[in-house]
Amino acid sequence: TDFNYGADEYDAEGNEEPKALPEGSETMPYIDESPTMSPQLSARGQDSGDGVSPTPADGLGTGGERDAGKGLEMRKLVLSGFLASEEIYINQLEALLLPMKPLKATATTSQPVLTLQQIETIFYKIQDIYEIHKEFYDSLCPKVQQWDSNVTMGHLFQKLASQLGVYKAFVDNYKIALETAEKCSQSNYQFQKISEELKVKGPKDSKESHTSVTMEALLYKPIDRVTRSTLVLHDLLKHTPADHPDYPLLQDALRISQNFLSSINEDIDPRRTAVTTPKGETRQLVKDGFLVELSEGSRKLRHVFLFTDVLLCAKLKKTAVGKHQQYDCKWYVPLADLVFPSPEESEHCPQVHVIPDHELEDMKMKISAIKSEVQKEKANKGQSRAIERLKKKMFENEFWLLLNSPAIPFRIHNRNGKSYLFLLSSDYERSEWREAIQRLQKKDLQAFVLSSVELQVLTGSCFKLRTVHNIPVTSNKDDDESPGLYGFLHVIVHSAKGFKQSANLYCTLEVDSFGYFVSKAKTRVFRDTTEPQWNEEFEIELEGSQSLRILCYEKCYDKTKLNKDNNEIVDKIMGKGQIQLDPQAVQTKNWHMDVIEMNGIKVEFSMKFTSRDMSLKRTPSKKQTGVFGVKISVVTKRERSKVPYIVRQCVEEVEKRGIEEVGIYRISGVATDIQALKAVFDANNKDILVMLSDMDINAIAGTLKLYFRELPEPLLTDRLYPAFMEGIALSDPAAKENCMMHLLRSLPDPNLITFLFLLEHLKRVAEKEPINKMSLHNLATVFGPTLLRPSEGESKAHLTLASDIWSHDVMAQVQVLLYYLQHPPISFSELKRNTLYFSTDV
Repeated sequence: TDFNYGADEYDAEGNEEPKALPEGSETMPYIDESPTMSPQLSARGQDSGDGVSPTPADGLGTGGERDAGKGLEMRKLVLSGFLASEEIYINQLEALLLPMKPLKATATTSQPVLTLQQIETIFYKIQDIYEIHKEFYDSLCPKVQQWDSNVTMGHLFQKLASQLGVYKAFVDNYKIALETAEKCSQSNYQFQKISEELKVKGPKDSKESHTSVTMEALLYKPIDRVTRSTLVLHDLLKHTPADHPDYPLLQDALRISQNFLSSINEDIDPRRTAVTTPKGETRQLVKDGFLVELSEGSRKLRHVFLFTDVLLCAKLKKTAVGKHQQYDCKWYVPLADLVFPSPEESEHCPQVHVIPDHELEDMKMKISAIKSEVQKEKANKGQSRAIERLKKKMFENEFWLLLNSPAIPFRIHNRNGKSYLFLLSSDYERSEWREAIQRLQKKDLQAFVLSSVELQVLTGSCFKLRTVHNIPVTSNKDDDESPGLYGFLHVIVHSAKGFKQSANLYCTLEVDSFGYFVSKAKTRVFRDTTEPQWNEEFEIELEGSQSLRILCYEKCYDKTKLNKDNNEIVDKIMGKGQIQLDPQAVQTKNWHMDVIEMNGIKVEFSMKFTSRDMSLKRTPSKKQTGVFGVKISVVTKRERSKVPYIVRQCVEEVEKRGIEEVGIYRISGVATDIQALKAVFDANNKDILVMLSDMDINAIAGTLKLYFRELPEPLLTDRLYPAFMEGIALSDPAAKENCMMHLLRSLPDPNLITFLFLLEHLKRVAEKEPINKMSLHNLATVFGPTLLRPSEGESKAHLTLASDIWSHDVMAQVQVLLYYLQHPPISFSELKRNTLYFSTDV
């Protein structure tokens, strides 16, 4: 459990929900030192470790320019709200102190409830904190009640801030206080009764006279309070003119408060949960998660735990129903002994068996189909047993995908000998783990060997301490959780700032899909700059996605830095960040501009989302003089060509310099470049060839895809679409062959000749699969829907759910193209000669 305090706004009524702490809480509190930030920003790191530096609220110090009357009114509102919550806080401290006197009185009798030592530990510094706040409240209250423009109260906040040392002592003792209270409750029924129902007085003007709160919840209140005071200081400064006598005093109080919070947070991290070793040292959990390990030649899913001084790799033991689950330690490496071999140093690893992309795509299709069946069963109020069976099947398929899709090597080496290899699906995770380990290694760490008892204790603590509970597959999600977005995300990567020195810089974009992240787009490299201006637009396909990641790299041109695991030059990550794709924020027709912060670097980008049903529309062009959105027969007739000029030129350029490009046709080209090429082809500009030779190859590949996507009817025609869907579903090979060839012969000549021309090109691309990583199946996945998806009028008949069409229809569209790609060469003249059916044996 993470604690992220103070991000919630303080309430003018001072109403506070008592926050429950987890059972047997050994968690140290985390105090948020950036109170003006939204909760998701101030939650330290979000697994990323790229914290957001605290910044003062907007407009700090510009109060003099504001309307003075409004500023004073706002000051009064801020103070009134804070005063109300301060009253409640004092009442809570009073409630906590109430049992202390009778407990002390019995401590010296023959039947003590608690010993003096236990009382001292549990109620440590509460009396002091109470007195500080009572004095502060009594001084501030009359100032707010007799409010006028000359009121000053900065000295009160300055004095409050100067007494924060008491809070430091309280926080240092907090964990021991909780543990002592818990142990005393377990061993003493009387104390248990007292600690479960402490009565807190309601505010003076409240109808409620008392509320019942547990001691555990009340002990937590002081931790929350410092952040609240800091939040108020931010807001007061915002509405205090710079020439007001309070301004320097409030600034000083804010500086002291923020320094205090920073010093506390150096010792406390939201992810760190303590476990005490037999030697009495504190070892804390910093990060954990599921990773795929390559062990003895096969892929194994492991749960990896990073503690302050050791990395532990474990797997969950199979246990009987009702039995307490436990982890089994596979291996551990003390961080003092852990090294990352540089790519060129790493010894050659056993050959990683990479699953072909088409098998991964097939599995995604299967999962989508099962999802649709589950939705239909639910809609038809189907049997819960049938739904459970489908969910079990879906989990098995998703687990297979999770295990087999990662391919990025992450090697851990123990300087005493053994190496371990993980496979990750994203560079983001690799750098997260590496950075988290390297941060811990900056401390003075000692090498050690754990005894079997110590290892048992440490492994035993993993189940309780873990922060990641479920394998990241979508079948683990609750029904009410967001299914994510299906459709297209348009992202413009504008620029980046914050680089200390000039470098060759580029960004990559990743989105989550089927429980893991995949890289979807890459900007061009901006050479030798500290402020790259990319302004490149990408269209990213989303398959139930909920997050977008941006990674910023420095391009390495040094050929010696080859990674032996995958033969690729390793570029340096300069920064990385992640944002949630909020359906409400994204699903507007307008561009939504945002900034992502990463290690002091700020990347500016814009995005908008197009749902799948919107992107399925084929819109005929109103201008018949161009080539986009114009029937293929009109274009070929006008050009007096068999294959449209745009298709021939793009294919020629891709074969000339893009056939060995990794991810050609899969990686998005820059949208602005594609639009520029589209305009040039539509205008039949003389400079087309010059422009093509200068243009990024992914933009040319994108232009070719866009041409087929914008045809007013698909290349394989609306009329024949149902027949293609039926033909591909035939199980008898001879019948299927007959049907599929007959359908090709039924196409208009310009469509057929263009299709065969494209088919041969895609086969040539697939021949380079070892280099460009584009298999026939990959190409079929990219082009199938583009060449077959019906135009708008036709598609309405087929359209159900946006995600439904993506599973059933698209699967069939991909299979149709794949059938022809895997078929021996098909020539136009032979097809036309065989106009008669030759399948008498069907």
